[in-house]
Amino acid sequence: MVVLCVVTATTFWLLNALNKDNYTTTVKQPIQIRYDEADYMAVEEIPQEVGIQINGNGWDLLKRHFKISVTPLEVFVEDPFQRPYLLASELEQQMDEYLASSSLVNILPDTLFFKIDKIVSKKIQLVPDTTANTVAENHAYASPITIDPETVTVTGPISIIEQMEGKLPLGFGEDKIRENFSRLLPINLSREQREFLRLDEETAQVSFEVIAFVESQLTLQIQQRYFPENVTIDAAITDMEVRFLIQEDKQEMLNELELSAVLNYNNRNREDSTISASLNEIPDYIRDITFDPETFKLIYE
Repeated sequence: MVVLCVVTATTFWLLNALNKDNYTTTVKQPIQIRYDEADYMAVEEIPQEVGIQINGNGWDLLKRHFKISVTPLEVFVEDPFQRPYLLASELEQQMDEYLASSSLVNILPDTLFFKIDKIVSKKIQLVPDTTANTVAENHAYASPITIDPETVTVTGPISIIEQMEGKLPLGFGEDKIRENFSRLLPINLSREQREFLRLDEETAQVSFEVIAFVESQLTLQIQQRYFPENVTIDAAITDMEVRFLIQEDKQEMLNELELSAVLNYNNRNREDSTISASLNEIPDYIRDITFDPETFKLIYE
C-alpha cells in the first residue's frame, strides 16, 4: 500500500512538472540538407542532425528528446559546391518557425560542413592495363595495343573524376596470352567509382599482335678490343657460350649473322678487374642475352 502511494505521488508530481513551462534543454534535431540533385552530388556523408538548445513546455521537450513525432527540418542549399557549409545564424529563423511551441535558444555547432560536388562530364582516355602478366612467358607484343573507342565520357562529381587523372585502365580479362588478341571487353569502374560515376560507353574493342620467342644457344669466338699489350685473359679461353631468346619466325636469320662475343676493355669493371662480354651486334628479334662465363678476370703482366 505504501509503495502504491509513493508511485502515485511520484507520477502525479512528474505529470504536474511536465505541464509547466520555462524548461531549457539541449536535444538533437534531425535535418535534411537539400540541393539540386541534377547538378550536384554528395561525395561524403551529409550531416543528419544538429544540436539545438530550446526553451519550452516540459512535455514538448520530452517528446523532442525521445524524437517522438519529430520530423527532419529541410534546408535548401543553393550552391553547395562553392559554399560547402551552413552557418547556424542562417538556420535560426527557419528553425525558430519550425519549433513552434518551443523557443530556440542556440544552435550547435555554429557551422555545418559538407562535401557536395558539382556534377560534370569529361572525356578520359582508355589505357591498357598491363600490370599483370598479360602475355605468356617468352612472348611479347608485336604491335601497339589499339582500343576503340580511345576515349569515353564520364559523368559525376568533379573531385572523383579528377582522381582518375584523365585515364581509365582497361583490363584484358585474361593473362598469359599466346596468340593475336582481338576482343570486345567491358569497361569497368572500380566499386568505389560506380557509386558516383557513369560512362557513356559499356564496351571497347581491344586488339594487338603477339609474337613468340624460343630459346637458343651458340658457342661464339671471343674478340678482344682495346686491350693494352700488358693486359689479357686466360689464354686457354678462346670461345664462350651465349644463350638468348629469338623471335620464333626469325630463327633462320641466325645463319645470316656473324655473331661474336666482344670483350671491350673500355667497359671493364675497374673495382674488381673483371670484364663482361657483349654481342658484336644485337638485332631487334633477339633478347634476354646471357653469357657463360658471366665475367673474366683480367690478367696484368
